[in-house]
Amino acid sequence: MIVSVSRRCDIPRFKFDWFIERLNEGFVDVTNPYNSKQIKRVSLVKENVDAFVFWTRDPNRILANADELTKRGYPFYVMVSLTGYPNVLEPNQAVVSEVLKSMKELAQKIGKERVIWRYDPVILTDITNDEFHWRKFNELAQELASSVQRVIISVYDEYKRAAKRLGELEKKGRLKLLNMDSDNLRGVLLGLNEIARANNMEIQSCAEKEDFSSIGIKSGACIDAALIEKICGAPFNCAQAARDKNQRPNCLCCQSVDIGAYNTCAAHCVYCYAS
Repeated sequence: MIVSVSRRCDIPRFKFDWFIERLNEGFVDVTNPYNSKQIKRVSLVKENVDAFVFWTRDPNRILANADELTKRGYPFYVMVSLTGYPNVLEPNQAVVSEVLKSMKELAQKIGKERVIWRYDPVILTDITNDEFHWRKFNELAQELASSVQRVIISVYDEYKRAAKRLGELEKKGRLKLLNMDSDNLRGVLLGLNEIARANNMEIQSCAEKEDFSSIGIKSGACIDAALIEKICGAPFNCAQAARDKNQRPNCLCCQSVDIGAYNTCAAHCVYCYAS
């Protein structure tokens, strides 16, 4: 079993003590987000966990505990979302310079193939227009060039609550949403691809309806069976390596179990689907 920590909340940043507590107990109870009466117990015993996949905006706590996780025998890799967006979009973001420092140190400790950068989501507004994305992505890519092999980009999806929050900001004049049609988007992503290649990074997209392979960005899996096999040093169950049907239709992630809960993340990113 692959345990995803987590699409639902930034557990590594805000709830890592809880995660270690659950690890010590050997299990975690996960509530079905669509049926609060349905609770699933997930074993965290080493023999039942093929790997942990961490999702976070600040890997500092993982860095501090990487040796302990390794000592316990848990394979893992870390995906770090880092955009450097203005505070109006990410009101409780971690300090970019500190995140970069932690990513670099983590890559030295566990290997750069196990530290993945997410530039997610790509959203077009008057304060995050094409020039902003090219400039900011280039700054971050240059900083991470020797510490990261893969960058994952994802385009903003208009989830109902996120759209409402953005609409309220637009009414207040704090930002203006821009057209995210295919032509505009492809122009932005083409620039990101060129920057990634210039910094020797593989770039891939996440769960996109549109195929961007013609501009050099292939569809990829965030929870990646091939990477997990490489980290573990051996293949795992073929059925488990199959695509996770519980995710979005265009998601290529293999099967995993998400822990944590929606509506509990303290980051409060305006565009986020999980809050």
